[in-house]
Amino acid sequence: MAVKFSTAVKTLCAAAAVTFCAVQAQAEVLRVGTEATYAPFEFMDDNVQPQGYDIDIINAVGKAMGYDVQVQNMAFDGLIPALMTSQIDVVIAAMTITEERAKRVDFTEPYYKSGLSILILEENKDKFKTIDDLKNERLCAQIGTTGALKAQEISGNVGAFNTEPEAFMELKAKGCAGVVNDRPVNLYFLTKSASKGVIEMSERITAEDYGIAVRKGNSELLKALNEGLKKIKESGEMAKIHQKWFSVSE
Repeated sequence: MAVKFSTAVKTLCAAAAVTFCAVQAQAEVLRVGTEATYAPFEFMDDNVQPQGYDIDIINAVGKAMGYDVQVQNMAFDGLIPALMTSQIDVVIAAMTITEERAKRVDFTEPYYKSGLSILILEENKDKFKTIDDLKNERLCAQIGTTGALKAQEISGNVGAFNTEPEAFMELKAKGCAGVVNDRPVNLYFLTKSASKGVIEMSERITAEDYGIAVRKGNSELLKALNEGLKKIKESGEMAKIHQKWFSVSE
């Protein structure tokens, strides 16, 4: 009986060790939420895999800090709720740090400085020279973005879309006078053939900072992400990623 008991104990201990190792391995996984229709920050490649500036940044941070990064694609307005309910650990999605969002989540130090601009049809360049010229016009933006908030502030007549490509299509179809969006995304769109006949208004709107979001109070993960951002900045990796996606130095 003693031998059998000892064997049983060893078996249980071995099973416990395996379980412990599995938990440890699972703890190293970083579940990242993004909204992959926002090139060049995040979008799906030809193999339906997420890529872009943000994806490279979080992968570099993950590598620097020893995380196994696993990216999940979801609707932009569902990212913070998914984070708050622990479906994901992190959000990186060209998300502007705002006071309102900071009430619900914690943000890392800014990893990208952005701002808003407006795209209009080239045929309307003489009609819409300033932001004030758009006050009584219908504007387009993506749901849940600072662009949508600013569009509402400018005209009060906003067509809100699930993705940026839908907003661009609406502009091309003359369904709205302009698209209010993050300037880097607008500039990226203007490099594509689909942007023919579209230009950027010269007047800028805002300056904004992007941050990586974590659940409110998750100070340990927040500290690790900030450390990772610091490491890739000091190593020059962040500058390389910026050069890759924007063809200019940071």
